[in-house]
Amino acid sequence: MTQKQSLKLFEERNVRTIWDDTQEKWYFSVVDVIAILTDSATPRNYWKVLKNRLKKEGNESVTNCNQLKLLSSDGKRYLTDVADQEQLFRIIQSVPSPKAEPFKQWMAIVASQRIDQMQDPELSIQQAIADYTRLGYSEKWINQRIRSIEVRKELTDEWKRAGVEDGQQYASLTNIITQAWSGKTVGEYKQHKGLHKESLRDNMTNLELTLNTLAVITTAELHKQNNPQGFRASAKLAKEGGNIAGNTRKEIESRLGHSVISSMRASDAILPIEDREAKEE
Repeated sequence: MTQKQSLKLFEERNVRTIWDDTQEKWYFSVVDVIAILTDSATPRNYWKVLKNRLKKEGNESVTNCNQLKLLSSDGKRYLTDVADQEQLFRIIQSVPSPKAEPFKQWMAIVASQRIDQMQDPELSIQQAIADYTRLGYSEKWINQRIRSIEVRKELTDEWKRAGVEDGQQYASLTNIITQAWSGKTVGEYKQHKGLHKESLRDNMTNLELTLNTLAVITTAELHKQNNPQGFRASAKLAKEGGNIAGNTRKEIESRLGHSVISSMRASDAILPIEDREAKEE
């Protein structure tokens, strides 16, 4: 299952969602939906009681409810009940709320937008910009991050053309590039930043992101020039591309007098939403 987690807004309220590329469907956090529909101060308890009642009634939409790790407000990921659009429709029917119908319409729009984005990748980029902006990232960082996403796609297209298998082999090549330019494996890098399941690239500084992008785009250009076939040949070029960016990193560090591999995470640089709103008032 290839998943992409994001935040969606319904009437200025966050709904954690995951897009499953394999099944081509959205999964929504049930607790987030319950909180919106009921305005309950304890949506988890509300869902627990409702879930038990529906299970006793033999409601398959609940008994088949999946659990996926979603990012919480404390920056960690926890297993959370999620439901696809069809399951959520059935759950909503059991929640008396004047927001039920507007929420159903909103879900249909979210699904439609994803289909449009699959047909027009530019729409997906626009959505990513909106998501990062809402989370509080700076415009400069967002521009670099979007560029890194475009470059990453360019490289994975080259890997696909070379016959590299998506999944573990992509992860292995990414690890080779990362270690070559940063001096750390992906795991070591995430540990350095105190990350667990969070995205490493979403927690890089501007300079780290620039160096990572340099490594990736250099590797992509080496692929185009050398036309490798298979994982081993691609791994060799991954190390070469990463080393070029690694040499740049070392030169920068020599001039600055300190490492550019930062322990900072996004949460260290971004104000919580309520603090940003207070600052803007």
